[in-house]
This record gives sequence, structure tokens and C-alpha cells, in this order.
Amino acid sequence: MALLEIKRFPDPALRKKGEDVKSVGLDEKKVLGDMAETMYIKGGVGLAAVQVGIQRNMIVIDIGDGLIKMINPVILKRELDETQEEGCLSVPDKCINIKRSKKVVVDYLNEDGRAVRLSSEGLLARVIQHEVDHLLGKLIIDYLNPLKKICSSLKPRKL
Repeated sequence: MALLEIKRFPDPALRKKGEDVKSVGLDEKKVLGDMAETMYIKGGVGLAAVQVGIQRNMIVIDIGDGLIKMINPVILKRELDETQEEGCLSVPDKCINIKRSKKVVVDYLNEDGRAVRLSSEGLLARVIQHEVDHLLGKLIIDYLNPLKKICSSLKPRKL
């Protein structure tokens, strides 16, 4: 396993969309393993491949119930909404209130290339939506109103 470098805003790699994985093999399994190790070491609950500069539609998640590895995740259904604070390994030191669905149904391939449909709610549903956003080039700061977005992108000046 290898520790991967997590890209940080405003790195342009974070704005690139992931590409679908055509087939699942040893390379994909290694990347997913490296992503999981990186997520655990950095203290996250989810990590998308684009966050480590790999433009492929792969994510890893562990909210404390065990590791989930998703390839080509697609959210099929969303239900109910709630607003909660979120942080992100690629946007450190920022927490933003984001309205997301409480429940989602997602289709994906597991690391063995088998199709899986998962119904989730609560924190798992929120993390899935957050990581799928990354695969689309979307960050938590995109949920800010325009003025807050401008302010969050400014670098503090040293006096």
C-alpha cells in the first residue's frame, strides 16, 4: 500500500471529472487499497480518486461500519433533505452547511467487478453524495453563496 497525496483547493485536478472504469483488475484494486489507506491516515470518512489526482470514478468510504469500495457509482434515487455541516480533506479548515438528501440509492461495481445496489441513509448517504460530487468536479465551496465563495478563495495577506 502507498500513501497518496491529497490535492487541495485550488488545485485544478479537483475540477476535472472522473472517467468511468472500463474493467476492474489488479490496478484498480491497488488504487482502491491505496486510497483507503490514505483516507484512514488522514482521518477522513470518504475519498474520491480525483482527490488524489486519479481521474477515474472510484471512491472509498468508511463511516465506522466497514470499508466500502465503489467503482462507477451512480446515484439513482434521492429522498428527503436535511442541512448539515461538512468538511473535506481537499478543503481543509473549512466547514460548510450543505443541504443533501437523507436517503440515496446508488448503483456501483465492487472491487470484484460485481454490480451492487445500495440503499443508504444518514451519514453514509451524505458521504456518498459528497464523494460523487468530487467525481463530477464539484467541491463543498460550490454550495456557498457567491459572496462567501469569493471570500473563501482569497488567500490571507501577510503583513
